[in-house]
Amino acid sequence: MQVAEAVGRALVAAGVDHVFAVVGSGNFHVTNAMTAAGATFVAARHEGGGATMADAYARNSGRPAVLTVHQGCGLTNAMTGIAEAAKARTPLIVVAAESTAPLSNFHVDQEALASSVGAVPLRITDADLAVEQARDAVATAVHQRRTVVLNLPLEVQSAEVPPQVQGQLGSVELPSAPAPLAPSPADVERLVTAVRAAQRPVFVAGRGGRSPAARDALITLADATGALLATSAVAKGLFHDQPWSLDVSGGFSSPLASELISSADLIIGWGCALNMWTMRHGALISEGTTVVQVDDTVQALGAHRDLTFGVHGDVALTAAAVDQALTAAAVDQALTAAAVDQALTVAAVDQALTVAAVTSALGDAGAGGEASAYGLRTEETRDRLATSLAWRDVPFEDTTTSDRIDPRTLTIALDDLLPTERVVSIDSGNFMGYPSMFLSVPDEQGFCFTQSFQAIGLGLATAIGAALSQPDRLPVAALGDGGALMGAAEFDTVRRLGLPMVVIVYNDDAYGAEVHHFAGADHPMDTVTFPDTDIAAVARGYGFTGVTVRGVDDLAPVRAWLDGPRDTPLLIDAKVVADEPSWWLEEAFRGH
Repeated sequence: MQVAEAVGRALVAAGVDHVFAVVGSGNFHVTNAMTAAGATFVAARHEGGGATMADAYARNSGRPAVLTVHQGCGLTNAMTGIAEAAKARTPLIVVAAESTAPLSNFHVDQEALASSVGAVPLRITDADLAVEQARDAVATAVHQRRTVVLNLPLEVQSAEVPPQVQGQLGSVELPSAPAPLAPSPADVERLVTAVRAAQRPVFVAGRGGRSPAARDALITLADATGALLATSAVAKGLFHDQPWSLDVSGGFSSPLASELISSADLIIGWGCALNMWTMRHGALISEGTTVVQVDDTVQALGAHRDLTFGVHGDVALTAAAVDQALTAAAVDQALTAAAVDQALTVAAVDQALTVAAVTSALGDAGAGGEASAYGLRTEETRDRLATSLAWRDVPFEDTTTSDRIDPRTLTIALDDLLPTERVVSIDSGNFMGYPSMFLSVPDEQGFCFTQSFQAIGLGLATAIGAALSQPDRLPVAALGDGGALMGAAEFDTVRRLGLPMVVIVYNDDAYGAEVHHFAGADHPMDTVTFPDTDIAAVARGYGFTGVTVRGVDDLAPVRAWLDGPRDTPLLIDAKVVADEPSWWLEEAFRGH
């Protein structure tokens, strides 16, 4: 057995079940070894697409994925996707063949490339350590939530693995995961004090709160304290079924969500950076508001804005600890309020500590909650959230013309047509606010947002990875015309995999963000505008069903496709009105 085979087998034994690749001579053997060991192989048409597919699969499935690339140019082709994954802290392993000979055409400093975008560079150094080093790469990716570039030198790949090392392949196990970080008692006390003093608390959950345990703990604590619930964009859908949810905080916030977040006297970011996007450059934080951030990575605390204080701890454990402390305080209040005599029996004490008594005590103690006489959880707020929170409920003037459809009108119509069990993936561009906020999703697994690097052209590959991670849902890719044509090679991958995908192209024949950002200053726009392209025809060339939409009546073929066998993917070339910027665009460019 050679090292390339041993590494491939070790990666699968360590928990990798999907490998994405454009296969060349340098990654041929390691990729084949992974598929022989049972991993599902997905061939991309471009390494950049393969990187983003692997990223989306890993972040939406909760399992590590592998991208394999050819030495040198294979890695450089993949770097944008790797940068996105690294910035998002995706557990991804990039197995990069490596030419170490300085005079080779394929030689580049692959370790420096990885480090430059925030990935962790590792290397297989020799046959004796190959299995152990492959296992450690997976452990780093999974336990540290990092993107790892595992360099695999060509001369090492072909080395023979000693029999004793081959024997290790039967028992590859990752080291135990570190225990979730519990907050300090002092930090719990500070948080308890903050939530007890707050009358209008808002919780904002980010990537670090995007788990069932964290979600449940945050809902429980919010119910106890009267907090409203919001998310950053990457955690959209986390509180989808909660009546006190504000959906996304930040540039995508609806007017009602922005109003309520701005009225908060306490904002807690739970595994959320509270960065310029999520807080609109601080505009959502009112003067005097207490701002707290909870994160298990100490470097994240206060990295994007000044805090009243930070809490170093796991989101789920911290929320549960605060809830327990509040409940203990409520028990004391209940005992006092009930004037429990020392002679009462244990049964009588238990009777005094009913849920009603605890809830009443929480309200009397000023911890918020629906029993309190103040706060944001009022019947009026509940009614407004039910009728006015969603962007589709915000009145707008339909700008549809005879040959161009308003993107809001388009997206609302598609939201009604498409099944609710969906996974929506978004590319970057002027259009992105429309599908992000007008298309509903069933939960946090229904939204895949590869926007940590803000690169145009990742959306289609994102949708492929997300589709593979959620095979029982309809995959929906939302792209601009620029991103669709950048990533068009992966139309072939969608068709080849037989994915029943809906691809929506918001086609304004331009890089719309730049058009609107520089408009009004007498700049020439011919560098960012293009002749009309029939993207539906392009898609039909790849085997899609292609539909051109200029008005709502043109959506009839979409309904027919949804009602049919869905044996081809569907692309909707939506010719959208091009004279209006997306509402989030001004905020976006303030951060450039």
